Amino acid sequence: MPYIERVASREVYRNAWLVLREDEIRRPDGSRGIYSVVDKPTYALVMPYDGDRFRLVEQYRYPVGARRWEFPQGTGPDRAEVEPRELAERELREETGLLATSFEALGHVDVVAGLLTQRGWVFLATGIVEGDADREPEEQDMHSEWFSRRDVEQMIRDGVIVDSQSIAAYGLFLLNGR
Repeated sequence: MPYIERVASREVYRNAWLVLREDEIRRPDGSRGIYSVVDKPTYALVMPYDGDRFRLVEQYRYPVGARRWEFPQGTGPDRAEVEPRELAERELREETGLLATSFEALGHVDVVAGLLTQRGWVFLATGIVEGDADREPEEQDMHSEWFSRRDVEQMIRDGVIVDSQSIAAYGLFLLNGR
């Protein structure tokens, strides 16, 4: 048996954003244990890019008790699995008010593979058209601004952007020859 095997599973908690479950497992050596897993739907992260600048959002992140700059990102309502491009379009419009004529998939990332089932798709949005944001209630304090590529890189170096998904997305942007 080369992998950890799930023997049993029980749901511990559920809300509109996640499910927490506890799995009874059997390790490759036959010993038993438990593993806690958070199930969350696929999310999309969008890098709005006008050829010179990126649009970032800043919001208060309750779990860490601080405001964070990051690329627009999110999941479908009520844990719904939504097609990634559709989700990217929705998140871009909702958080920034922007529309884009092109969404290029740059890749995908696991958020915290040791804890979450959630995977994210990274999209580069171009052909940007300004509009009005349509934020969710939790995003009332959110605002967005354009930043030059040099500014984004400096924000990452200075620890202003610490969101791991945003940093990974920027890495995918660079690896895709930008």
